[in-house]
Amino acid sequence: MLRKALEERLSDQFTAVDVDRLAGFGRHYKGKVRDMFIGDDEIMMFTSDRHSAFDVVLTSIPCKGAILNSITEAAFRATEDLCPNHLIDRPHPNVLRVKRADPIAAEIIVRRYITGSLWRAYQRGEAGVYEVPLAADLQADQRFETPIITPSTKAAVGEHDEPISRRGLVEEGYVPKALLDEACEKAMQLFLRGEELAAAQGLILVDTKYEFGMIDGELCVIDEIHTADSSRYWVADEYEARFAAGEPQRMLDKENIRQWLIGQGYQGEGTPPEIPAELRVDLAMVYADLHHRLLGTPFAADGIAPPSELYAALGV
Repeated sequence: MLRKALEERLSDQFTAVDVDRLAGFGRHYKGKVRDMFIGDDEIMMFTSDRHSAFDVVLTSIPCKGAILNSITEAAFRATEDLCPNHLIDRPHPNVLRVKRADPIAAEIIVRRYITGSLWRAYQRGEAGVYEVPLAADLQADQRFETPIITPSTKAAVGEHDEPISRRGLVEEGYVPKALLDEACEKAMQLFLRGEELAAAQGLILVDTKYEFGMIDGELCVIDEIHTADSSRYWVADEYEARFAAGEPQRMLDKENIRQWLIGQGYQGEGTPPEIPAELRVDLAMVYADLHHRLLGTPFAADGIAPPSELYAALGV
C-alpha cells in the first residue's frame, strides 16, 4: 500500500516553489533541498523533495520533504533541553517556520563509526585533514569507543563542502575558537541524545551533521537534525554479524543512493547518471521506514497534501 502511494506521487514532484507568490514572506534563498524566505526575524523554510548527493542536486524523492520535516520537528522537541533550536511551528507538512539566525560557517559532523566519506578518506590516506588520531588498523564500519568530530566548511549551492580540522576552521577565519568549542560541545550532547533515542527504537545513529547559528546572542541548532539526509542510521541487531562478515550494513539513510552512484562511477564530478524511478521509490521507502521506526508511527503518503494545496494552506 505504501509503495503504491509513493509511486503515485512520483509525478507530483515538489521540487520548486512559486517565488513571486511567496515573496511576502521575505527574501528568497534556494539551497540544495530547501527554499527559504527570509524575513526580518523569521524564515519560512520549504523542504522540497529535491535530492542531493555529493553536494549535487540529482533528482526528487516522493514525499521526502514531509518525512524530513516530521523527523526534524520531533528531534528538535526531543533535544531542546540540551540546546535551543530555531523552530517556531510547522504550518504545513513541507514547511517549517523558524527564527532567523546568523549561521556559523561550518558543519559539525559527529561520527561513532568509520564509514562513508571518512572510510574512503582513510583508505586513501587523506583522513589526517581532520587532525583526529585514528588507529592504523581500522576496518570499515568499525565503532569508535568515543565519538569523534570531523568538521567541514559550509559551501554555497553548487560547490562542495570541504573537510577541515577544528584548528583550520579557527585559523582560516571561519569560526572564532570559543564559538567553535561551544558548537562542538553542543553537537556532542545532541549526538549522544540522538544515539540514545535511536537505540530505543532498535537503530544505530552512525553519524550526523549539525548546523548552528546565533539567535539573540545565543547559540542554537538550526536547519535539520537526525534525519536520513543529515545522518546515517543502521539496523542495530544486524550490526555485529554484518561487521564480522565484512558485509555492508543495513542502511536507513541517503547512503543507499550514494553507494548506487559510486557503483555507476559518479562521486560528484562530471555528468551524473539518471536516477531510475524504481530507485527513487526505493529510497522513499527507506525514508518512510526510518520515520516509522524513529517516531513510532507509519508514514502515510496518501495523507500528505500535494504541492498544489501548499499555498492555500499558507493563505497566499
